[in-house]
Amino acid sequence: MTRNLTIANRLREVLLDGKWIANTNYKEQVSSINWQEAIQKVADLNTIAALTYHINYYLEGLLAAFEHGKLDISDKYSFDLPEIVSEQQWKTLVSRFLANAERFVDTVAKMDDQLFDQAFMEERYGTYLRNIEGVIEHSYYHLGQIVLIRKMIS
Repeated sequence: MTRNLTIANRLREVLLDGKWIANTNYKEQVSSINWQEAIQKVADLNTIAALTYHINYYLEGLLAAFEHGKLDISDKYSFDLPEIVSEQQWKTLVSRFLANAERFVDTVAKMDDQLFDQAFMEERYGTYLRNIEGVIEHSYYHLGQIVLIRKMIS
């Protein structure tokens, strides 16, 4: 298997349909709760909705960077979730997240293997490989939080 497909499969696993590492994935977690659960606050932890928005923010930003060759996202905006006050708003966020997750996986699967060793936008950001592996690691980190928050609110 080529590197692009190996990495795309790892992304698919954490975001959409895997069970190997965490015995769950984002799609399973965010598709099986309602909007009240998604916005329920536990102490000073982020909400599930905020974490979903956060990961989606990076997926959207990186997809745009892949397409336009310019990174226009900033960490300081990554938790700027608009208030969710209805089931429809939560479902819209989940749908957007899942669509971006599918696009991200598909985009990585189509990348030329040599691209992974090239600088990502600017030298200071490291390589494409480092950034995409960062998405995987970052996603698992927050997936673990989502699982724990779900246990705390149930």
